[in-house]
Amino acid sequence: MTRISRRSAFTLAGVALAAPAIGRADTALPDKTLRILIGFPAGGGSDVMARFIAEALKQRTGRNVIIENKTGASGTIAGEALKNSPPDGTTVCYMPSATVVQKLTMASIPFDPQTDLAPITLAGTVQTAFCVAPALGVNSLQEYIAWLKGNPSRNSFGTTAMGSFTHFFGVMTGQAIGIPLEPVPYRGAAPLVADLQGGHVPAGCGGITDFLEHHRAGKVKVIFTSGARRASAAPDIPTGTELGYPSLNILGWYVFFAPPRTPPALIEAWGSELRAVLKMPEVEKKMTEFGLDVETSTPEQVSQRMAADFKRWKEILDSIGYKPAN
Repeated sequence: MTRISRRSAFTLAGVALAAPAIGRADTALPDKTLRILIGFPAGGGSDVMARFIAEALKQRTGRNVIIENKTGASGTIAGEALKNSPPDGTTVCYMPSATVVQKLTMASIPFDPQTDLAPITLAGTVQTAFCVAPALGVNSLQEYIAWLKGNPSRNSFGTTAMGSFTHFFGVMTGQAIGIPLEPVPYRGAAPLVADLQGGHVPAGCGGITDFLEHHRAGKVKVIFTSGARRASAAPDIPTGTELGYPSLNILGWYVFFAPPRTPPALIEAWGSELRAVLKMPEVEKKMTEFGLDVETSTPEQVSQRMAADFKRWKEILDSIGYKPAN
């Protein structure tokens, strides 16, 4: 989202989540200011979702909940900051799988998501979106393929996180359609959306949560997504699978993590509050509108899911011939 639309969404949050509708709950969370770390700039999908959740959490618990944007290195700076935060229950991180997967792609990543972070709960699943600049006049994948054949030197696409599946999904798309696509790194969704809207980059790849509002506003054109079936928030957008490219099927997710060595009682306190907030009808509705299919879990289920996904992701990286960077 742009900064203006983010403020609008946050205003809606204040209206939809008025204190009388939620009520104050007893909580075991620390009676201090709570921080939610975000690895991407203000205005992107991660930031907007986290701010909405933070407002609901604040009203539910009575705690002061703030967002801290630790931007850079495709979200890994936030992960490193969480790893080094005190395990006192005051700090968590809202992290996408696009950041987590970089453990497989960069030897220098400063944390191991499977050992250096403590999972709290899954927040939901998210599809990757492939979009084009409105100036291209392209409305479908087939039209984009035809456009590429007529403009072979413009085979680049912007990615919100190099070394993640917002990068690899674009490469996989090029493989599937038989036209290699070259990634261009961006520091999050907001600058990529600005360049797409201005026609400075022809295509882009990122979580659907980053692009859906801009798609609806006509600022970018999402031509397909990565799910096995259409996203509930975007029934008008086809998937790569239904367009005849079954290899273009990757489902990402968002997870709340705590610092390592956080006591189990504090993990449970955070999990209890976050699961309750995410299941509030008004929060679930708004998350769906942002493109997140809300799904919560136990910490153990997060660990199991990560282990299974790491195995599949490694197979995908091998299939596209990607070699980890130093």
